Amino acid sequence: MTTIAPDRPPIDQPLVVGIGGTIGGTSSTERALRIALDSAGREGFRTRIFGGAEMGRLPLYDPRAATRTPEEREFVDTVRQASALIIASPGYHGSISGVVKNALDLLEETARDTERPYLADMPVGLIATAYGWQATGSTIAALRSIVHALRGWPTPFAAAINTQITKFDDEGGASDPAVVEQLCMVGKQVARFAPLSIHTNG
Repeated sequence: MTTIAPDRPPIDQPLVVGIGGTIGGTSSTERALRIALDSAGREGFRTRIFGGAEMGRLPLYDPRAATRTPEEREFVDTVRQASALIIASPGYHGSISGVVKNALDLLEETARDTERPYLADMPVGLIATAYGWQATGSTIAALRSIVHALRGWPTPFAAAINTQITKFDDEGGASDPAVVEQLCMVGKQVARFAPLSIHTNG
């Protein structure tokens, strides 16, 4: 659930949170997200992932709910601690998946935070996977729009992965080295911009 770089950065180091995956086992989307997070970890950052299993335990977001489940509170509190995010979504019918959207909807809980409402000034890396190229582009565009609405900063590079061509393995690799390089770029960019986020909010 938590990924830490081999040199185990101290607890006061910036935190990069990954959000993405699908319900029902480890997906290509989640494997891609882990590669990007590992890249951020190698830059000396702590990382934490909310994959398909974790997001699947979040109830459908109800803005009028009087209380939140422990899973909802943990998710929101972890994002509040983050200096950067990486969001990965499969392309479902040309856009992001419902489980990823539900998790992002829950960030409405931060709307009245005085220090940082929503994702204000936070760098956010984006990854889209789909069985074909068309859905990757539209999914990236949807993610950028959502991050802008949440006042975050999508990083310049986003990874679009055609899983009809690229296959991921259980060892944390992929059949196309160029895809691994792209995912590592996503992790490096959020790590590079995360200190700027700390300065802005600190």
